[in-house]
Amino acid sequence: MAEVSASLVKELRDRTGAPMMDCKRALQETNGDMEAAVRVLREKGMAGAAKRSDRATPEGKVGYRLAEDARRGTMVAVGCETEPVSNNDEFLAFAKKVLEAVEAEGPGAESELEEERAQLAGKLGENVVVAGTARFEAVDGARIAAYAHPPRNKIGVLLQVRGGSDDLARKVAMHIAAMKPSWIGRDDVPEETVAQEREIYAGTDEVQSKPEQARGKIVDGMLNKRFFGANVLLDQEWIHDSSQRVGDALKGEGAEVLEFERFELSG
Repeated sequence: MAEVSASLVKELRDRTGAPMMDCKRALQETNGDMEAAVRVLREKGMAGAAKRSDRATPEGKVGYRLAEDARRGTMVAVGCETEPVSNNDEFLAFAKKVLEAVEAEGPGAESELEEERAQLAGKLGENVVVAGTARFEAVDGARIAAYAHPPRNKIGVLLQVRGGSDDLARKVAMHIAAMKPSWIGRDDVPEETVAQEREIYAGTDEVQSKPEQARGKIVDGMLNKRFFGANVLLDQEWIHDSSQRVGDALKGEGAEVLEFERFELSG
């Protein structure tokens, strides 16, 4: 192998951020050709990223950005393998770049950063993924609100709501972050899902042990409390006042949730 100077190795490291020994090997492979060595490191970084692509990414950051007039909101989730990497300056810079791209061009824009993502994964030695992207545009006088759960910012919510106050919108976003609803209202739940849940409850010993004429009402009660009450936003117990449902809190301010997106980075 060709010998390369320490200054050349340092220059390649400054350009790519790759470990010194990898820089030295790349320069030796390319007989000191700087541009060729950069390509080698990129290819190896991409290959390393591909090998890591099946690793879980339970850490990372969920970040959002709201327009000053609350008419647009953007949220992204970028995952990695460990908490230290989630606080790494280069990881955070990449996450910000993803957020800015999606804000400007909408979901899907993150694909333009694929090569950079792979290079970063190779450099950091961890799987790095764009786990979720969303952008909402307000309609008919609605507003966009958002919330990221501190201090680790691994859970985030983007919300569009019409009516009510800014404070209520933020509280609803906080509620969604905590309670993980799947649907806004009962009408949003697919009929086949409700039918399946009803069948499951009807077949339990708890129901089958009761008189046949009473089973229908018992199943209805179980659906209301255990299924709708757990999975439908408007039916959930309001985390800010347990005497109310979310629907009650919204009705009290004449507000309506139009859409939401919830991202969570977890193992």
